[in-house]
Amino acid sequence: MSLRRNTLWNLVGSCAPFLLGVVTTPYLLRHIGVEAFGILTLVWSLIGYFSLFDFGLGRALTQNVAANRAGGQVEQLPSLVKTGLAFLLFAGAIGGILLAVLSNQLGSKWLNVSVSLQRSTVHALLIAALGIPLTTITAGLKGILEAYEDFKAVSILRMLLGATNFGFPVLSVMMFGPSLSLVVASLVAARLVVLGAHMYLVYRKLPAGWIEAKFNGEKMRGLLSFGAWMTVSNIVSPLMTFSDRFLVSAVLGAGLVAYYTVPSDVLFRFLIIPASLSAALFPRITSLMTTDRKEAKRVYEKCLKTTGLVMLPICLCIAIGSYWGLWLWLGKDFASHSWEIASILSLGILLTGIAQVPFATVQAAGNVKATSLMHVGEFVLYVPLLFLFLHYFGLRGVAIVWDIRAGADLAILLVLAKRCTSLSPLHEPTHPDRFGSQARKEYPVEAEF
Repeated sequence: MSLRRNTLWNLVGSCAPFLLGVVTTPYLLRHIGVEAFGILTLVWSLIGYFSLFDFGLGRALTQNVAANRAGGQVEQLPSLVKTGLAFLLFAGAIGGILLAVLSNQLGSKWLNVSVSLQRSTVHALLIAALGIPLTTITAGLKGILEAYEDFKAVSILRMLLGATNFGFPVLSVMMFGPSLSLVVASLVAARLVVLGAHMYLVYRKLPAGWIEAKFNGEKMRGLLSFGAWMTVSNIVSPLMTFSDRFLVSAVLGAGLVAYYTVPSDVLFRFLIIPASLSAALFPRITSLMTTDRKEAKRVYEKCLKTTGLVMLPICLCIAIGSYWGLWLWLGKDFASHSWEIASILSLGILLTGIAQVPFATVQAAGNVKATSLMHVGEFVLYVPLLFLFLHYFGLRGVAIVWDIRAGADLAILLVLAKRCTSLSPLHEPTHPDRFGSQARKEYPVEAEF
């Protein structure tokens, strides 16, 4: 399947949930209130963030399964997949326990929630902890489907997740009233439904008998060697992405969180465009890094140019029209508090969108250590700047610092990607004639847009 078609499937799968979110957000804001909705967005973020307990194995499975298929080593897949998924279940359970342990402190103290909502927030966080292992296993199953370049199935599953992730909370409010605990319980139910759908499709994709395959310690070490540094990025990168909203809650109060999270969450949705491309690019570049480094460089440069040309006009429109868009969507009062945030963040969205292409390329080359060290270095500078700008400039300062970090991220990744696509292949096939010809047949390169 061509890279263009895979990207379009990814885009469709991401746009549908975004549109549903646009429709359901005003309803939830009206019926549960601004502060409770702000807490709900924090819960969404926490479920996503605690999925870092996959220890990078979702991405590692994509890279390893794609490489094994390109090398004709299909017989290795059952034990590889079984080992990865078993570890993901265990790791996700640890993440869920950790969130449950922290729930009382988060709900009653750290998030600066009003007294009337503290008890509901603690209960909501306890319920959200159940969704962590569901999320980690789903990430692994999704990685397997992406390794097979079955982005049609991934797209359909993403639409299912979006529909349940936004639709179930609305149904919960309609049926049971504005209970924050029940709304979060509906999110966990959504994760369970999506996990079952992923499992069904992966079961059909893999060789027969993979569920009975034995846990393989050697393969586990191989996955973790890729995933260990990935985990560093998975911890630090989301911290930089979402720590701003938690600091806003802690410093300014949970009542102001929604004025920042709503425009930022909406703008983050526009990253589905470059994310759709980078998700399709990752398994393709993984294969090409083994079989044809020159073609890998050409595909990377083409994707980088395309992403910039697509994202620039979109971000310009956001910067200019943020006030009118928010006014039409959520009313004049909300727009007056949030439009400047949206305009400032539009620059960061442009830079972050372009950065996804070199990021996927660097990790496809196996150089996850470099991206992890980059994120650690950025984080050391980012958090103090965030505190400083939040103190002096309020919500606008948070958005400015986010833009600064996005610019630094892009600059470093461009340098790393250039090095990765210029070096000789990291892993030459043992039998070039056999594996190379098979890889080219199984992964036709159709990267034109």
